[in-house]
Amino acid sequence: MSEQATEPRVYVIHENAEWFPPFAAAFADQGVPAQEWLLTDGAIDLSSEPPQGVFWSRLSASAHTRDHAASKEYGRAVLRWLESWGRTVVNGSDVLEFEVSKVAQHATLRAADVDVPRTTAVFGTAALKERAREFSAPFISKHNQGGKGLGVRRWDAHDDFDAWVDGPDFEPSPDGITLIQEYLWTREPFITRAEYVGGELVYAVRVDTSAGSFELCPAEACAVDGEDGTPAPPLFQLRDEITPEHPLVAQHRAFLERAGIRIAGIEFAETFDGRLVTYDVNTNTNYNPDVEAVAPRSGPGEIARFLGSLLRAEQPVPA
Repeated sequence: MSEQATEPRVYVIHENAEWFPPFAAAFADQGVPAQEWLLTDGAIDLSSEPPQGVFWSRLSASAHTRDHAASKEYGRAVLRWLESWGRTVVNGSDVLEFEVSKVAQHATLRAADVDVPRTTAVFGTAALKERAREFSAPFISKHNQGGKGLGVRRWDAHDDFDAWVDGPDFEPSPDGITLIQEYLWTREPFITRAEYVGGELVYAVRVDTSAGSFELCPAEACAVDGEDGTPAPPLFQLRDEITPEHPLVAQHRAFLERAGIRIAGIEFAETFDGRLVTYDVNTNTNYNPDVEAVAPRSGPGEIARFLGSLLRAEQPVPA
């Protein structure tokens, strides 16, 4: 943070400035003072007191794909420093560990009685091919520390997987942990992403997976035009039949409370045999502009309202 403001405000801690404009606009609309804090370099005096305000961490597991791999470690240091001074930190140091570890997500989802895909975490590569054969093809391999669907692959034959592991194209997870996971046969070619703010459902989004891609970033900055330069068909559509009364929403809320996560996007699949399987938690959630245009409530707007309420709660009451 280049300079400290004199008045309390919301500090948004992240490493990708391209994702900030929708949130900056929402804070301005709500009249909530906010300041961006980019963790790409800088320093903190550990003996000094942080500024007054509310701190929202939206650090990303995919930071390494933007040449900001160290931002995760910067985040661990900064969040612990803020918490040691008793500052209000939304999605703090414990939540950062969920963002950068799908193992942590899986374990806590399972403990909250949420249906999760069968998964094996393999440390290093020595046992990778052997453990993959415990899964019937097709199966999925993915990075434990990933983001945007990067590193996720479907394998229809174990021999192809073996050749990839032994070949020059093998890409390890940044933390060296590869996940082998059952392939979820969905009833229809889509998954659902449910957005939560303050532990409450804002809305759910249907995400088209018919093209077979696992890279499903909803942000406008991730949009890719068609080969002829025309806008690609929308992958994201509002799914208004998913309401707070949906049984899986209740399970998600229990998980979020257990994990201390206040803002998140949670992805789940509906399988052909009737399972509702949750497989990913995004604690630095972004919002799709096409969905935002028709949704009854705005994701960034709800975040600005929620964080603004926390900020006002910290203000001294006049005598």
